Amino acid sequence: MRILISNDDGYLAPGINALADALASVADIVVVAPDSNRSGASNSLSLDRPLSVTRAANGFYFVNGTPTDCVHIALTGMLDYRPDLIVSGINNGQNMGDDTLYSGTVAAATEGFLFGIPAIAFSQVEYGWAHIDAAAKVARELVLRRFDELPSPYLLNVNIPNRPYEQLSTMAATRLGRRHQAEPVIRAQDPRGREIFWIGPPGATRDAGEGTDFHATAQGQVSITPLQIDLTHKLQLDLLAKGLA
Repeated sequence: MRILISNDDGYLAPGINALADALASVADIVVVAPDSNRSGASNSLSLDRPLSVTRAANGFYFVNGTPTDCVHIALTGMLDYRPDLIVSGINNGQNMGDDTLYSGTVAAATEGFLFGIPAIAFSQVEYGWAHIDAAAKVARELVLRRFDELPSPYLLNVNIPNRPYEQLSTMAATRLGRRHQAEPVIRAQDPRGREIFWIGPPGATRDAGEGTDFHATAQGQVSITPLQIDLTHKLQLDLLAKGLA
């Protein structure tokens, strides 16, 4: 198996290093990741400047761009083969509910999916990298499952509680939950006295009921959510068509 690994925390992040170590024994891997933290980059491509690719001392490649840039460059210019799987993460913090729209971790996997390659995004629920080796072992097990029961390509969003490996035996197929709207921006001043704004924290959960990713991880389960890209509002499409008739 040949796997392309990326993330949004940057090529030096503990999560991607743990993931690469865990998968290197079961697959031929190549790592192409951002040169620095690009959290919240979503599916953005850098179209306003050229991008460079540099090989680090550990063999990873890093790009001065977004997670989507990394996967796009790897698939369309760097690699002389088509990977069997795209794996993104392990992210420092959860990517659940509405957060998936902003997530660079999910975006890197999504770019592979758009190229017709199965893809999995991995995140830890809490910040700080606690039990990252346990999360990497779970990621390895899920990669080895191959999910032959799913039509290919598939796009999976996996969130792993920060727990010892022995406490991560239960996995749940989930849907995305929902959050309330984000908290207000945080106003501040720069050293010259000019007003600046920091994006505020995400809102509280609005839908964390049974069956959601929020509910599963709160119970200590590994949440696995299959994602799709079609954003068409089917009901409104029918209503719109009737209104235009």
